[in-house]
Amino acid sequence: MNILLIGNGGREHALAWKIKQSPLCSKLLIAPGNAGTSGVGENVEISVFEFAALGNLCNERKVELVVVGPEGPLVKGIRDYFAADPYLKNILMVGPGKDGAQLEGSKDFSKQFMHRNGVPTAGARTFLSYQSDEAISYLRSIRPPYVLKADGLAAGKGVIIATNLGEAEQAVREMLEEKKFGEASARILVEQFLDGIELSVFVLTDGKDYVILPEAKDYKRIGDNDTGPNTGGMGAVSPVVFASRDFMRKVEQLVVIPTVNGLKKEGIDYRGFIFIGLMNVKGQPYVIEYNARMGDPETQVVMTRIDSDFVELLVAAAGGKLAGKSVKVSPTYAVTASLVSGGYPGDYAKGKVITISDNSRAQIFHAGTAMHKGHLVTDGGRVLSVTGKGATLAEARKNVYDGISAIQWDGLYFRKDIGLDLQTMEGLVT
Repeated sequence: MNILLIGNGGREHALAWKIKQSPLCSKLLIAPGNAGTSGVGENVEISVFEFAALGNLCNERKVELVVVGPEGPLVKGIRDYFAADPYLKNILMVGPGKDGAQLEGSKDFSKQFMHRNGVPTAGARTFLSYQSDEAISYLRSIRPPYVLKADGLAAGKGVIIATNLGEAEQAVREMLEEKKFGEASARILVEQFLDGIELSVFVLTDGKDYVILPEAKDYKRIGDNDTGPNTGGMGAVSPVVFASRDFMRKVEQLVVIPTVNGLKKEGIDYRGFIFIGLMNVKGQPYVIEYNARMGDPETQVVMTRIDSDFVELLVAAAGGKLAGKSVKVSPTYAVTASLVSGGYPGDYAKGKVITISDNSRAQIFHAGTAMHKGHLVTDGGRVLSVTGKGATLAEARKNVYDGISAIQWDGLYFRKDIGLDLQTMEGLVT
């Protein structure tokens, strides 16, 4: 079948890499793609928000399956656009409509959804743009640390954890009054701080049934030892050594099943991925957030550990036929490190020439790259991600950093400690 993958980041390169391996995929189009995706499919210069042009492409190239990578077009309603068009409505699509995408598009909606459906989560209160004084008054009634979340999409950077009241009050003013995250922070949540270890669980659902994909742990802060500002993600590890079988059974029973059943009960025909950001608090799972798509850079480790035909699963999910399907997962470890431009997540230069002398030790996925006058160049903050596998976490880490040693550009930066915190816990997987 002909498949269209929408997006242009590292997540999409990893998805394209996996999709292309399936014998069910005869032609893979990526819109708009990047310099790396052109190696596994055909890039088409169409923005992820140009729904009409994407629809025309599907008709012209006889596309049978659309996979939506990023959250933006989902929140804007790409599924709804296709469903309303008589020539597009029968094309299979992986990705929810606007109603389901609210799980990510509105932190307030997702929090209320969790409460309605008995999904364990931190307590929270929502404040609007004119309620900064009320929000600060509420802060003064609770104990630190303080968690403040922009309600809307903020490119993975809309969460602030303030260690003291002064920081929290300043953050409230910046978010609500100064619109630090634009319209995303016209409404904010002040949330209870959960003390535990984070991980991400990924579910593919057809709205009735589901499969659970390999879990992952990502690293958000720019600096080693989790220092500095949050980024879109500096690396990821899978499997997660503290996610025991017992813990994952709790996740399925307490989180996954109530979430899928809640969507069905509320009349939301959800066909796509649900990214569940979790906190393991003394062995109990609490949901921090939902996303309506796969994560980045978590997709890079998840895809490298799936041994099943991924397109078969995608078609089943889009067609409402996931019942009885399962995922075969490799027992190996996978580690991903993001290679970023100097200055990221702040200001950074583009157009730096990238040289790769040898990539045999690890798999390289492109994110912010482009071709310019025959040279591979940087074209974003997160430029590449390098993924290594191994029988042990230590071996996977070695393969990642050996792979990185073959890559160079002016201003290249990466964290050197991805997975190091979990290495001493490796024997806990049961």
